[in-house]
Amino acid sequence: MNRKTLVLPTVVGLLAPVLAACGGSDSGSSGGGSIVVGTTDRFTASSEAPAPVDPAYAYDVGTWNILRQTVQTLMVQPRGDGEPEPEAAESCGFTDTGNERYACKLRKDLKFSNGKAVTAADVKFSIDRARSIKADSGVFALLSTVDTVETQGDREVIFHLKTADATFPFKLSTPVAGIVNPDDYEKNKLRDGFKIDGSGPYTMEAEEKDNELVKAVFTKNPNYKGALKVKNDKVEMRSFKDASAMGTALTKGDINLMTRTMTPDQIQKLSSDSKGNVNLVEMPGLEIRYLAFNTDATTVKTKAVRQAMAQLVNRGELVSKVYGSTAEPLFSLVPATITGHSNSFFNKYGDASVAKAKSLLARASITAPVKLTLHYTTDHYGSATKTEFQQLQQQLNDSGLFDVRIKGEPWSTFRPAEQKGKYDVYGMGWFPDFPDADNYIAPFLDKDNFLGSPYANSQIISNLIPQSRREADRLTASKSLTDIQDIVANDVPVLPLWQGKQYIAAQDDITGAEWALNSSSTLQLWELGRGVSG
Repeated sequence: MNRKTLVLPTVVGLLAPVLAACGGSDSGSSGGGSIVVGTTDRFTASSEAPAPVDPAYAYDVGTWNILRQTVQTLMVQPRGDGEPEPEAAESCGFTDTGNERYACKLRKDLKFSNGKAVTAADVKFSIDRARSIKADSGVFALLSTVDTVETQGDREVIFHLKTADATFPFKLSTPVAGIVNPDDYEKNKLRDGFKIDGSGPYTMEAEEKDNELVKAVFTKNPNYKGALKVKNDKVEMRSFKDASAMGTALTKGDINLMTRTMTPDQIQKLSSDSKGNVNLVEMPGLEIRYLAFNTDATTVKTKAVRQAMAQLVNRGELVSKVYGSTAEPLFSLVPATITGHSNSFFNKYGDASVAKAKSLLARASITAPVKLTLHYTTDHYGSATKTEFQQLQQQLNDSGLFDVRIKGEPWSTFRPAEQKGKYDVYGMGWFPDFPDADNYIAPFLDKDNFLGSPYANSQIISNLIPQSRREADRLTASKSLTDIQDIVANDVPVLPLWQGKQYIAAQDDITGAEWALNSSSTLQLWELGRGVSG
């Protein structure tokens, strides 16, 4: 079979106040042994982050993609896009007109992988545990609108919310709401290491080396009952140090499929190869990249410095030189394909202009050149990140208004340092927890934001975010969302750079690759199977 590119449609930004029951089973089988998946995600347990795969701590796309295979949630995002559907739940929905009371009924005969029954009390334990631990990853903030969790019998769970939250069904589909066994997870303490116990479609066995997870073996869970149809018996995920090593493994047949993160060059070569036995699958992506600022740091505390950087960055040039057709310029935290998007940064700054940036600094009495260090992670977002930051450095320095250095560090060092406010300016990526504008706003701008940013705007926190969450019709929420994006463009606590597509490369006897990622970059290993090459 020749190489082909598949482009899937996407529908995002839609929510409904009531969600009906959803059927499904764990039928399906596979032959030919384990399907082996490669990734460049690195999974490290350290003194600063000893519990990387605890649902109450994990908050990056790599660890979430492990948890989504193993820990069941009440709701699940569908295989493509659209409204969340019941998973561990038989049915879920708001039971009031104000979107403040949300009730779920569990499926019958739910079991953890060890055979123990899953009850409503276990759901309450899991949600309350994440909220009370308040891990420094900030993931607990996804549950910030929960006031209390009530159970009625063994199968009914009722969430009483502090305020209306039309996005709450989506939040219940994220791993922080994963159901864990109280026998395996302490109420007030994170679970160190790489062990996971849940009721999801797979169990996981971890292979570790030097406190890193180098291979995860996912075996079909015979006790699983939920909406997902598991189409294989076993999948191995192997972590590679870089995209080149991963690509070599695919060529040699050591792995069957590779996912994030491929380099732009690899994608281009696979796209133009009409004779190989590898299929390149291109899917709509909602990944964004941005610069974040410690707005208390002396170098960037003055808003004019951040505005001048926003005025100088040439996104079109950056994307074309580094990522080519695999990314597009982004002028807001909210991607262009999400309901509520506004080109706020372009509306305020227009095209890159040295003269306008110089004027911004002069009016604030800032002496140029401004000395800065831009920090980036060397191993979390792909090898092209270094080239991206070299381009940013060149754009800023060529203006004569900045004297910029760049410094890269591995994710295991970078993320804890960022959380502790050790960087003045640093590069981050965001893969949405769910495909709604709220998830590109609240995690950065609400209380307990996951960056640990000192920036706080009372209008956004107290009025605009709550207003937007009251609207089940996300088009109706657009006014509040646009106002938020305009404030961000003016204050520049973050500087959006680009929006990316997502790709999977799979040997041509692997089926289901086109469904193996959804728009939120959720890895859906249960979709993979083996077919007939040819």
